[in-house]
This record gives sequence, structure tokens and C-alpha cells, in this order.
Amino acid sequence: MSRRIVSRRSPIHGNGVFAAVDIPAFTTLIEYKGRLLTHVQADRLYPDNADSGHTFLFTLNERYVLDANVDGNIARWINHSCDPNCRALVAEDAQGRAKRDRILIESIRDIRAGEELAYDYGIVLAQPHTKKLKAIWQCRCGSPHCTGTMLKPKNGRGG
Repeated sequence: MSRRIVSRRSPIHGNGVFAAVDIPAFTTLIEYKGRLLTHVQADRLYPDNADSGHTFLFTLNERYVLDANVDGNIARWINHSCDPNCRALVAEDAQGRAKRDRILIESIRDIRAGEELAYDYGIVLAQPHTKKLKAIWQCRCGSPHCTGTMLKPKNGRGG
């Protein structure tokens, strides 16, 4: 396996993932791995997930979620940024089998060796985005374009 990326402590939050070498734009870097759960199973296992401000759950599609708490890889340490250098893409199974869809992390611009990888988590919660919830999901990316929260509006009018 190529050692293009490495995990270490992050100035953004906890652990992070960094480029070990220069990485060109539009390079697939890693697959986000984890235990496959239905949304119902994930809600049952993590009922207070919205109140924690921390999750390794990644929505795969309408039926499934990946839980990187179990069988996850270093992709789970990639932090959020309001000014990301990566994106998460769903690679749908060619035969339409939702269980076989995958999440791939791809660079969206050239990334220099030593630079931290980050993508926009795009977290959408069903409940109203209160001050308390926005504080729990506070963004620490440090970008001049930082919105202050990892939460995205449920509609065009805001949270």
C-alpha cells in the first residue's frame, strides 16, 4: 500500500490525516471503511449521536451507514473544514446493490506534503439548530471562510 497519507495529532481537532507526499488534484486517496449498518441500527446503537459533536458514522446511501468505530481505517481521522482540500464521493455499485456502495475520499486540488486533509462533513440534523447544538458541532478549521459550525441547513433558509 502506498504511504501517501499518514495519521497524527491535528491542530484542527484530535487526530488528523496528512499528506506524506505531494498529491495532485482529483486523486482518490482512501476508502472510508467501517461496519455496515442500517439507519435503524445506527440510531439504536447511537441514540444521542447529535448531542455528542463527534461521530464516525458516515451515511452511505438511503439504506446504509458506515460505522468506522468498528473496522474503520485512518479515513475516520480526516477532519472537517469549511475550506476543504478533499471531498467524499459515493461510488455506487454497478449492479445497484446498496450494500456494496463505497465512500471514497478524493483530493479536489493539489495538496502539498505535510498539509492536513479535510473535507466538508455536510452534517444535516433533523432537529432545529439551536445555539447549544451549533456549539456542540462547532467548527475549528481556522479557515477565513469558516462558518463556525459543521452543521448544514436543512433547507435554503438556514438551520
